[in-house]
Amino acid sequence: MRKLMTFALLTFIAVGTQAEEKKDSLKSNKPVFTTIKENKITSIKDQNRSGTCWDYSTISFFEAEILKATGKEYDLCESFVANKTYMDRATQVVRYHGDCQFSQGGSAEDVLATMKQYGICPEGAMPFPGSLYGDSLNNFNEFFSLLEPYVSAIAKNTAKKISGQWKVGLQGILDAYLGKCPEEFTYEGKKYTPKSFCQSLGLNLDDYVSITSYTHHPFYTTFAVEVQDNWRFPQSYNLPMDEMMQVIDNAIDNGYTIAWGGDVSEDGFTRQGLAYAIDAKATQSLAGSDMAKWLKMTAAKKKSLADSLGCRVPEIVPTQEMRQERFDNWELTDDHGMLIFGVAKDQYGKEYYMVKNSWGETGDYKGIWYMTKTFIAANTMDFLVNKNAIPKNIRKKLGL
Repeated sequence: MRKLMTFALLTFIAVGTQAEEKKDSLKSNKPVFTTIKENKITSIKDQNRSGTCWDYSTISFFEAEILKATGKEYDLCESFVANKTYMDRATQVVRYHGDCQFSQGGSAEDVLATMKQYGICPEGAMPFPGSLYGDSLNNFNEFFSLLEPYVSAIAKNTAKKISGQWKVGLQGILDAYLGKCPEEFTYEGKKYTPKSFCQSLGLNLDDYVSITSYTHHPFYTTFAVEVQDNWRFPQSYNLPMDEMMQVIDNAIDNGYTIAWGGDVSEDGFTRQGLAYAIDAKATQSLAGSDMAKWLKMTAAKKKSLADSLGCRVPEIVPTQEMRQERFDNWELTDDHGMLIFGVAKDQYGKEYYMVKNSWGETGDYKGIWYMTKTFIAANTMDFLVNKNAIPKNIRKKLGL
């Protein structure tokens, strides 16, 4: 009995020691960040249950641009942009007789185009998101269950001729859920129209360009990136991957932010506020398993393994060829828009971009994500940036 008790005690100590070692390993692998460069941004917002990351991230971008240019902080209205954008997109779908997509998603170009054509208003000039239907934030479930079939019914109508009244009905739905766009409003004691307010912000809307990096079009030329939410077909400047990354770094170094669009569906993008371009082969090797076992793991188990490795998780070495292959085979997808605004490094010297999300103050860093430079290089679809943030030698190649 005494031997048995001794064995049990030793076993308990061993198990406890292993648990402590595992805990210590998790703790040592958790990144500890040191900020290298951080540019000013406005407060974290919450898109809630709406597919409007493109709206929130690009509005954040322009708010940061105003901060840099004037030192003044604004809270611009995402609902204004959404109202105008969904009408414009529905109009296109009707013109195409339904042979294109109508959805909640969009791109940075939608915000820029709205500001150029219609202007903008501050938050408060329209109802607070969700308030018109008794919610505290956006919830597009009911809204789009009405909007999508309405647009489809008009676009695929068999009539030889349709009237313009469909726009009146659609505008009614938009206004009911998003609020009516003001023709005039007062801000800080002064009257504005959306256009005059936009003109007062200190921005030159012709300064903004889109950057991408793919080989199916020549470098240093422009093309419209072939994704469905890029429905306005804006032209992006096509750079080699290394130069695309130089633009991001140069922008941050010089006080600019970047309205980034890319793929966050990868296993290495976590809800806790981190993003790694995980090298699956190297990771499963460290875990003592074969590739077949890794591939059969559930997403939760892969996440658990990646979390245990933390900032020591092996990452891929992204290449131009890899980006192109993943784009063509649908692995590199257009999932999410966010705002890159700084650079930090972890305790092992690995560098990350500091990225503002629009999911409220969630995750370990209260709405900020730390995404490795490798992750951004591998998963960027395109991004909007001030052309003055582009290195002079690259601007010359692009004719800017």
